[in-house]
Amino acid sequence: MITRRQTMKRAAALAAGAVASAPATADKKRAAHASRITHHGPSTNPPPRSRDGLDRLIKFFASLRLTVFCLGLGLVLVFAGTIAQVDMGLFKAQNEFFRSFFIYWGPTGASWKIPVFPGGYLVGGVLLINLVTAHFTRFKLTRKKIGIWMIHFGVILLLLGQLLTDVLSRESAMHLRENETKNYSETERQAELAVIDATDPNTDTVVAIPQPRLKPRDEIRHPQLPFTLRVKEFYANSQAENRAPDSIEPPAASRGVGANAVAKELPKVTDTEHRDVPSTIVEIMTPSGSIGTWLVSEWIERPQTFTFKDRTYQLALRPQRHYKPFSIKLLKFSHGIYRGTDIPKNFASRVVVDRPDTGEKREVDIYMNNPLRYAGETYYQASFDRDDHGTVFQVVHNPSWLTPYFSCVLVGVGLVVQFCTSLFGFAFKRRAA
Repeated sequence: MITRRQTMKRAAALAAGAVASAPATADKKRAAHASRITHHGPSTNPPPRSRDGLDRLIKFFASLRLTVFCLGLGLVLVFAGTIAQVDMGLFKAQNEFFRSFFIYWGPTGASWKIPVFPGGYLVGGVLLINLVTAHFTRFKLTRKKIGIWMIHFGVILLLLGQLLTDVLSRESAMHLRENETKNYSETERQAELAVIDATDPNTDTVVAIPQPRLKPRDEIRHPQLPFTLRVKEFYANSQAENRAPDSIEPPAASRGVGANAVAKELPKVTDTEHRDVPSTIVEIMTPSGSIGTWLVSEWIERPQTFTFKDRTYQLALRPQRHYKPFSIKLLKFSHGIYRGTDIPKNFASRVVVDRPDTGEKREVDIYMNNPLRYAGETYYQASFDRDDHGTVFQVVHNPSWLTPYFSCVLVGVGLVVQFCTSLFGFAFKRRAA
């Protein structure tokens, strides 16, 4: 039998046990909480700085502010370059403003210049990097974004195509008289010094030295030449004329035409209507010494001849030539004008394209808006002789000439795809509602 006193003792014992176990339970909870805090606490090792710097760099190049900034620089560059064409001319303005990384300025007469503004290559290059970075960091390739991807790739391809055109393209000219045949075109703004071994009456061996190699006091050696060419003077633009008998000015050279001529340097020409006419004075050095100096210039129409070790050589400074594996012969040039005026109506050249290595020989008409595309080059009807018996073709070698067309098609198709994707998605959602 349990009495009232025993019941009270049991209740007191249970209460004491509960009180005694409470601190232990609290200690276990604090220990577990402490273990959780220790397990999930922040790491004491800082993140790698290289990764943080790379993220900042990617964020900078993908920034929309950089896009707007580059576009603003491009607008200023186009405006300044257009205004500069008035004084510099088209050719020089293009090279200094658009075909450069920086625009340089210096005081008149000073020998130093400092960069004052980014050029076309720098602005276009940064804009290209910005477009590529922003595209790959913001847009994921999904079905709904295919049109945007096509648009961006089209713009990227357009910028790359312009860069490749500036780097890889080459423009030259081919001047033909009726019944004349040529297998080369010429770059009028670049010259070359041609040393021709004309000993063989059937074949000429030509060593062409480009204009950048013609620096005063430089010596030029070539395995096919038994002598050394020493450049005494080089004038990027010059005037060569006959020397008066009573002139006190010394002759330009000791041999050839230069023995009776003088040459002087002129300022470089920058407008598109005229071009520089270079001249140079070279000395022929042999193991036994000098055999004389020659004045070679584009003012001199015929090559100058000399002999060395029973071989006949010729010297000529001429526009840089680009030889072809085929020849073009002008059969007939026709020039039409509007009746009662001198306004040109049509230019047309009938030519024969002859390629011996393939046996191809055919007649072609080249006229305005109908160029000849052949062997990776395009021949445009550019000009003609005043007597209407000669023609001038502009020869363009541009490996990336299809890039602008493909990029425009890609952008157009991308716009249509993105519009249709959005339109159909909206229509299906409305029908489902």
